Amino acid sequence: MKRWLSIAVFSVWFFGFGPAQAETQPQPTSTDAPHVVTARLDNGMEILVVPDHRAPSVVHMVWYDVGNVDEPAGKSGVAHLFEHMMFKGTKTVPAGEFNRRVAELGGQDNAFTSRDYTAYFQQVPPQGLPTVMALEADRMVNLTFDPDAFAKERNVVIEERKLRTDDVPEALGYETLMATLFFAHPYRNPIIGWPTDLAALTLDDVKAWYARWYAPNNAHLVVVGDVDPESVIAEAKRIYGQIPAKPVPTVRERTRTDEPPQHGPRHAVVYGKTELPSVTLAWKVPPLTDPDRDRTVAALVALAAVLDGFDGARLPQALVKTQKIAVSVSASADVMGRGPGIFALDAQAAPGVSPDRLAAALYEAVQRVAREGVTPAELERVLRQYEAQQVYQRDSLMGQAMRIGMARAVGLPFDAEVRFLRLLQTVTPAEVQQAAQRWFDPTTMTRVDVLPQRATQESEEERTQ
Repeated sequence: MKRWLSIAVFSVWFFGFGPAQAETQPQPTSTDAPHVVTARLDNGMEILVVPDHRAPSVVHMVWYDVGNVDEPAGKSGVAHLFEHMMFKGTKTVPAGEFNRRVAELGGQDNAFTSRDYTAYFQQVPPQGLPTVMALEADRMVNLTFDPDAFAKERNVVIEERKLRTDDVPEALGYETLMATLFFAHPYRNPIIGWPTDLAALTLDDVKAWYARWYAPNNAHLVVVGDVDPESVIAEAKRIYGQIPAKPVPTVRERTRTDEPPQHGPRHAVVYGKTELPSVTLAWKVPPLTDPDRDRTVAALVALAAVLDGFDGARLPQALVKTQKIAVSVSASADVMGRGPGIFALDAQAAPGVSPDRLAAALYEAVQRVAREGVTPAELERVLRQYEAQQVYQRDSLMGQAMRIGMARAVGLPFDAEVRFLRLLQTVTPAEVQQAAQRWFDPTTMTRVDVLPQRATQESEEERTQ
């Protein structure tokens, strides 16, 4: 399960389309807040616009404050399946026409579902912005639900699950980790859905999801690119402002089962088509709720980066280069969400190395920090890496839109990234050591091993002898 979580809080997995453009304005420093112009329509829809004139392109994203964490019991996967249905046509735009019109503009479009939100995006030349606004607004209210299209798309998702989860050991390991780490909180459910839930989803289920959650007062519009903010806001008011608000529970009003305390270590084993074993150790940690004051979260992010955030970091240096017991390692602090955060250590064993030996070495890495702390030089390396990553990501229009939209979708301010970096710059070695001492108790650890399939076959043969 190599690098299934991101070290950086605001990592971006989407990149701008097309070749890089030459700079026509000074590069911002990592602690500069983005120039974001905000507005809120009468129907409750939030608008966030970032003018960036370095290239004749614009990213248009609509983020809905709903994800698989909001799914009813027995309906896992409905958020993601509904995302597929958003491309199956409206009363005026037939199935496939949305993508065709965006491509005709010279643009690209896609969507993604996460634990806490669902987002739809297009990147087009600036003159295409009113068109994609109109297309997106249309499917916010006018979606049609063809039974045959639904049945076909449900089968597509079932097959997607088989290809991307059931047949992929790393994905199965991650799914098992989440279901073992969380006994009650809905983070335990996979975004793509459990197989039996997927098979049982009905057309009425996706219709109900649409009716309950898809409304302007449950959405954020993020526009980044070669635009005039006031013109964008006026256009959004003209197009999206015509859609009436409807009763939607705010994030704070939604009730879900809290995760009870973990009273002992948990250990699960997954067998899959892999040549080498891998081990993940994980702990529940606090999520980021205040980018100005969450010093514990900042210390945990810094700790993950000290372990595996730059060339020569502790985990790869010790386990891969010196001890040679792992072929890959990672450390991560996933603290960006509405639910609990997750701190994880992950490694794939070198040939001949047992999972127990690997798990012991991973745990020793955090225990060493708890005993001895970290150095100021290591924290300086972390900061330089984090700052460089943020500056690099600002070269991408999509990267800027992702960071702003993600922050707003989990209830953080749009400039949470900049605020958090300022906080990170003040974290001390003592605070990192204290975090290591506080959060990595062996009794609250969850461990998942992914082992080669042949181990199962060998044990079966032994039982029959």
